[in-house]
Amino acid sequence: MQSKYKIRLLRANLLAAAVALALWTPATPPAAALVLWLSVGWLFITALMLDFSHRRSRGLPWQMVPGVLLLSLIAAAPERHGILIWAWAALMMLPQSSWVAAFNLSAALISSVMIAPLLDGSEFILLICALLILGLLALSSAQQLIDMNGSIRHRLRLIPGLNLWAAEQLVRDISREQTRCEREGVHAEVFILHVKRHQLWPTAQKLCELTYDFENVYRLDSTTLATLMLSRSPKEAAQRRNQLLADLPDNIHSEHLELINIDPATLSVFEMSKLPTEQVQETI
Repeated sequence: MQSKYKIRLLRANLLAAAVALALWTPATPPAAALVLWLSVGWLFITALMLDFSHRRSRGLPWQMVPGVLLLSLIAAAPERHGILIWAWAALMMLPQSSWVAAFNLSAALISSVMIAPLLDGSEFILLICALLILGLLALSSAQQLIDMNGSIRHRLRLIPGLNLWAAEQLVRDISREQTRCEREGVHAEVFILHVKRHQLWPTAQKLCELTYDFENVYRLDSTTLATLMLSRSPKEAAQRRNQLLADLPDNIHSEHLELINIDPATLSVFEMSKLPTEQVQETI
């Protein structure tokens, strides 16, 4: 996945940008130097921690960090960092929520006002026109990525090769498995796990590895996973739950529902993800 999405190339670009800013610090005023080093640190840390995923939320507040740093760089020394105003077009190409896009547009206009005294009237008008055109093109490109990523996020199978499915598939599977359980006398449960947001995808992959091939795992929301477990008896189901929890992070909260007691017409996936949870304290 990483090579497919050119993660190494993006990481190299971020590191190159960090080095370029670091080389820009000599003979820089103290305020501007502080912002430069903050920017270098942010680029360096981002490059080291970079991990592509189309599942990341585009509305997280951290998306404002590069915009704030860029605006601060220009404000600290407009005569020295004015050329960075063209970086706003690159920022606006990133998939982002509407309020982040509005912030970036506003900050770009503020940045242009800051460097206006360095330009004559015609140059300033040309700068504004060029920024607006590039900004609109960048936002259009970002919207295409948002639409594409949205369609990917809503695929039923979320990770090719793993039995990880979207919540919509759970609704279909509940009805099918209820019929099979009644016919074959099998005990089935929906085992619900509540995890921290950053643990969701590693836990989902681990859960897929721990369950049988014919048992699916479902992502109910950004902090909730579920799996349909089939066992011969309630006692065996309890043993399997303990075994699964023993191999998963200790801070997971869990809940289980017997499949026969679920009415898909009245209990939605959203309600399942919001069921009261209890800290896992079972003896394993």
